[in-house]
Amino acid sequence: MGVMPPRDLTRLAQAVKARRLQLGLARTKAASEAGIAKDTWKRVEEANPVRALNYAKIDHALGWATGSCDAIAEGGRPVRASDSDAAPNVVIADGVDRAQAVRQVVESASIGVTDLDAPQIRALSARIVEDLEAKGII
Repeated sequence: MGVMPPRDLTRLAQAVKARRLQLGLARTKAASEAGIAKDTWKRVEEANPVRALNYAKIDHALGWATGSCDAIAEGGRPVRASDSDAAPNVVIADGVDRAQAVRQVVESASIGVTDLDAPQIRALSARIVEDLEAKGII
């Protein structure tokens, strides 16, 4: 109990390592910032399971919204916590996928003002897109 059994730990391992490298963090530094042991971080990058709490700590250290590791392991993508400052004054240009733009704005705004986790934020943005499409707005 307490161990998250994601469906695709290899996919998660690749995403965690890629993001860590993108941020320029050594594995030891990333583990320290997450508040976990370096061996725990290594287990994640080697596609081995760890306790669910550790995945949430990794989300935070990588700048992802809580639940992003879960989402990646389930075939989704992370929600970046830093996107919350990108939402104001968005202009959607011609030719841009308006539904995708709305999803990004909703996700960004939700991260900054709610305690929703990544799957809940994605569900909220999908519902808003559906409602806007039904009203003919996008």
